[in-house]
Amino acid sequence: MIVEIDHISKTYSTRSGDIVALSDVSFQASEAEFLCIVGPSGCGKTTLLKIIAGLLHPSTGQINFKGASVDGEPKRALVFQDHGLFPWMTVLENVAFGLKMQGVEKKERNERAKDFIERVGLSLFAENFAHELSIGMRQRVGIARAFVAGAPILLMDEPFGSLDAQTKLALQVELLKIWKDDQKIVIYITHDIEEAIHLSDRVLVMTSRPGTILTEISIHLSRPRKPSLEQDQVMAELKWEIWNMLKEDVRQNVGILS
Repeated sequence: MIVEIDHISKTYSTRSGDIVALSDVSFQASEAEFLCIVGPSGCGKTTLLKIIAGLLHPSTGQINFKGASVDGEPKRALVFQDHGLFPWMTVLENVAFGLKMQGVEKKERNERAKDFIERVGLSLFAENFAHELSIGMRQRVGIARAFVAGAPILLMDEPFGSLDAQTKLALQVELLKIWKDDQKIVIYITHDIEEAIHLSDRVLVMTSRPGTILTEISIHLSRPRKPSLEQDQVMAELKWEIWNMLKEDVRQNVGILS
């Protein structure tokens, strides 16, 4: 399957006037591809993700799902920085919730949920509630819930943005392991250039508002991406290349003059 974003624009009407969030955004994401999107704050990355998810309608343009089912609308799972767990449900119930909404029988959905709970290392916490978990553990629950639902497209909006560096690195490793097994299309938004390079097959770089695609960069690094002198040098060069594209917009956003 291919997700085709075709000349998408989005304008919000406000009391102060129209705000153009996105302008003529076009790109494709292919089967089993891990695609990261980076850009300055406020450039419309989250708006774009919500349009792909079907939560917002574009002002112009369209989303095409080539090779999808007859109705043309494949399932899409979302993971946000706010894990969004139901506080009155256990870990098992949270992970199985999407399957329950699909009408999957209880025994089967619990078995499938337990498999993913094990894969994210939370088997001992299956009967715990969200408030009994660390932030990193809650995000693992969110990832398990997204994958177990069986959606071929996974949309992630800075899911690890609030985590400390060590926890973030550990969850990146877990995410890539599960993605390797399931081979979904992943569209992943992040402010972290290094994270984008570490995770993705391609990085799309967006401009400041109105957001559009400035360029795309293919990441020609073998997986798994383990630290080595050669890979570290390539990653450092890629990081500098992307930062040079973004730095003027970022500086203007924070009020720093060139």
